[in-house]
Amino acid sequence: MNTKTDKYHINVRGIPVEVIRKDIKNFYIGVHPPNGHVRVSAPLHFDEDAIRMAIITRLAWIRRKQAEFAKQERQPHREFVTGESHYFEGRRYRLDVFEQDCPPKVWLPNNTKIALSVRPGSDRAKREAVIHRWYRQHLRAEVPPLLEKWEPKLGVSVNEVRIKRMKTLWGSCNIRAKRIWLNLELAKKSNSCLVYVLVHEMVHLLERDHNDRFRELMDRFLPQWRTYRDTLNRAPLAHEDWAY
Repeated sequence: MNTKTDKYHINVRGIPVEVIRKDIKNFYIGVHPPNGHVRVSAPLHFDEDAIRMAIITRLAWIRRKQAEFAKQERQPHREFVTGESHYFEGRRYRLDVFEQDCPPKVWLPNNTKIALSVRPGSDRAKREAVIHRWYRQHLRAEVPPLLEKWEPKLGVSVNEVRIKRMKTLWGSCNIRAKRIWLNLELAKKSNSCLVYVLVHEMVHLLERDHNDRFRELMDRFLPQWRTYRDTLNRAPLAHEDWAY
């Protein structure tokens, strides 16, 4: 392989691994929610034997992390009907659904309930779309003041923040475009989780790789980032059939 970045999959002792070979100095490995997907970033000079050996030396850690994800609380499949539990900003709420001949909307009548108003006959997909639009609007409102706070602290400028559902990432950063993507699921998590993911992606504008310098920068700007990360990883995962 002679390109700057190559991506492929291998199997190491029964564990599927996504391998990304690129022009970096160090080898990195991560185990990602919701199902313990394993992804490694390897320098171009690593051959496949070296990559496999590096993974093998970390097998105990990989299996321990995958076991943690397997035991993590899962949200049941949602039908978006009255009585279901739904999450917002790290709290569990009871959903109350009202059918009314008016534009759909979502609101919090108190600190225990999420109210969803939909047109009569709205099916599950339409109800879900209304809830997700509400989540998206919430995140869009939360991001600007966070950028205003963190851009001068980090000395970086973010051109754009977008929100979408992602399979294995809470966030991502296009360094060249200075564009950050946030997972829509973050609307369900506590504010500390949103701060952690946003700052994490902003630090990538200073250091692209998850190396010692990256961790040093995180320690400098957000000393409690490991606590926030653990809070995010302990939060209930979406239903296993849902790909975020």
